[in-house]
Amino acid sequence: MRSVHHVGITVRDLDASVAFYHDLLGLAFVVPPTPWFEGADLARGLGVRPPVALRVALFEVGDGATWFEVLQYRSPASRTDRALPQSDVGAAHVAFHVEDIAGTYADLSAKGVPFNSPPNVVDDGPLAGWRWAYFTDPDGHTMELVEVAYVRQDERSSSIAGYEAMRTARSSDR
Repeated sequence: MRSVHHVGITVRDLDASVAFYHDLLGLAFVVPPTPWFEGADLARGLGVRPPVALRVALFEVGDGATWFEVLQYRSPASRTDRALPQSDVGAAHVAFHVEDIAGTYADLSAKGVPFNSPPNVVDDGPLAGWRWAYFTDPDGHTMELVEVAYVRQDERSSSIAGYEAMRTARSSDR
């Protein structure tokens, strides 16, 4: 695999999500909101029971190498009205890499973006150098800002080697 092409999330209202991700966060369109797509082949390809009807919008993130997709289904109807809590199996989050987390946090907070907390600082362990903060979109999807202030590659490499050695030892014990 070469890279992550895009990450997609299902939303309740595509227009509200466009207002959040494009207008508020400033993500540029790759594909503006589409018309409704429908059909048995689409349902089969998605693994969704027919009839299916959906529309999408795609945004570029940063240099455009990664895209972010929001999808709205008209049918079948959603079984939930909010995104899953982070501790539930199936929950996910998207992390946006930023250069200045303090400035980005201040800017987005002033625009009304709901954060769980101010930026958190990690200065120990294999994630040393991370500054991060979680926020939510209009549907309750968890998003994250991440600034990597520095990397202790020797500590990361040591952590990876230790983990892989433990896995090898466990598998040979079986």
